[in-house]
Amino acid sequence: MTPQIETDEHKALRAAVATLGAKYGRDYITRTIAEGRPPTELWQEAGKLGYLGVNLPEEHGGGGGGITELSIVLEELGAAGSPLLMLVVSPAICGTVISRFGTEDQKRTRLPGLADGSLLMAFGITEPDAGSNSHRITTTARKDGADWLLTGRKVFISGVDMADAVLIVGRTEDARTGRLKPCLFIVPTDAEGFQKHPIDMELNAAEKQFELVLDDVRLPADALVGDEDAGLLQLFAGLNPERIMTAAFAIGMGRYALSKAIEYARDRTVWKTPIGAHQAIAHPLAQAHIDLELARLMMQKAAHLYDAGDDIGAGEAANMAKYAAGEACVRAVDQAVHTLGGNGLTREFGLASLITAARVARIAPVSREMILNYVSHQTLGLPKSY
Repeated sequence: MTPQIETDEHKALRAAVATLGAKYGRDYITRTIAEGRPPTELWQEAGKLGYLGVNLPEEHGGGGGGITELSIVLEELGAAGSPLLMLVVSPAICGTVISRFGTEDQKRTRLPGLADGSLLMAFGITEPDAGSNSHRITTTARKDGADWLLTGRKVFISGVDMADAVLIVGRTEDARTGRLKPCLFIVPTDAEGFQKHPIDMELNAAEKQFELVLDDVRLPADALVGDEDAGLLQLFAGLNPERIMTAAFAIGMGRYALSKAIEYARDRTVWKTPIGAHQAIAHPLAQAHIDLELARLMMQKAAHLYDAGDDIGAGEAANMAKYAAGEACVRAVDQAVHTLGGNGLTREFGLASLITAARVARIAPVSREMILNYVSHQTLGLPKSY
């Protein structure tokens, strides 16, 4: 049986990160968004305190933990109103893939910086015609002597302006079958032929989204991460943590919104009675809390399975956790705004911006419909419709 009760060490980590989150809070994130810059101060302090690299190996400057610990960090920062989206990308996806499959040189040169926050990596998988269907990726890598030449386009890639490199999912040709197979490459953001273009998003976030154009980007042989013939295994080694961490992001956001609604419901008095005393207010908030707690349990299960090396079990649980957390987050934010009424749409209370942000948890990094497809096919054994 997978234990679901947190250890004393996990509780201590949760409390310590909550203290850091409270130091910055929602006002800090709102200010960085207004100034058009990333949350550098919080990122650097979290790195100095060892929170960014809790999942990375101790011999490379990390905390020696796993996705279980990193998900606690992201959830608590989110619950304080100051989540760090790049935690999903840099240490969780890129750090995990490199620590599991990278060469000794890649580990030595990349992991210490990812752990302390002095280096930051983005992750590039989504393409204009290959969103949820990663099998349609057209970014290709071909050999040119000892080098690789990488060509293609990526969209909705987070934080490229902050990153030193991007872990790009491309495809190479199998010499035996002629079929294309996925491979992972470390691409420096200053490489010749690498272009980034900001996407004009109506969603306000501290981390910007980019389109990437890769025009015969020349990479040395050691830019390839892991075995050229083990691409899918390596790819899903990064995608499962991505789903778990997205769940943590959503749960933290939902907890933050719910806390604001609870505070308001306790203090707001109508006809001499706090509105929280009325079941029409209290029951939906209680239901939102239950939904978030249930989502957290599935997230914890997924993280424990992943850290135990059960990639298949973790894949199923990670998808379920991401689905449950996205739904719970949307409902919690919606109920929080509804509880505050008109105040829920004011800048003073800072909840209105979460309406759009919460919606992202339903569609990224994989839509809820594709998760339902996964569960119906892989778990229930039902036939595919596509």
